[in-house]
Amino acid sequence: MNQTRVVIADDESIIRMDLKEMLSVLGYQVVGEAGDGKQAVSLAREFKPDLVIMDIKMPEMDGITAAKILTEERIAPVLLLTAYSQQELVAGAREAGVIGYIVKPFRQDELQPAIEVALSRFREFCDLEKEIGDLRETLEARKVIERAKGVLMDQYGLKEADAFRRIQKLSMDTRKSMKEIAEAILLARELDKN
Repeated sequence: MNQTRVVIADDESIIRMDLKEMLSVLGYQVVGEAGDGKQAVSLAREFKPDLVIMDIKMPEMDGITAAKILTEERIAPVLLLTAYSQQELVAGAREAGVIGYIVKPFRQDELQPAIEVALSRFREFCDLEKEIGDLRETLEARKVIERAKGVLMDQYGLKEADAFRRIQKLSMDTRKSMKEIAEAILLARELDKN
């Protein structure tokens, strides 16, 4: 099984060193270390890690801003480490799409469950996003097919079922999707109008 690849970011080098040691003991591979949020984003873009663990308060760019960028770009889930548990920071982290939040000081035995939950939540999120994309694609295909059926019904006086079967047969004969056939029918109709 492949090791989980992690980028860590904290402006305190001792914290980074301790965190790297804990992660290594737990079987994770640290592929990059950053001292600020800007560098963390850059490393994450370069290495495409499975997880980014970073502090909230850092120079150049804070962890919440960096997390927002990483989440929007779908690079990796973010687990924030912080000595601060103020409500506005928690709210900001949630809005940025942060998957997990650990308050310092933390122990090694707290780290692994937080990492595994963060990775699992991120996979669920990605799966849902893919499912939504697939559903959108299916809905769009259905809309196009419905419009093409209407064209065939008008043009050839076909019943709805017959128009559908014609699109289906053309799809099988040409080895193209029904959506592609429907789009071609609609395009031909537009060309006929002009």
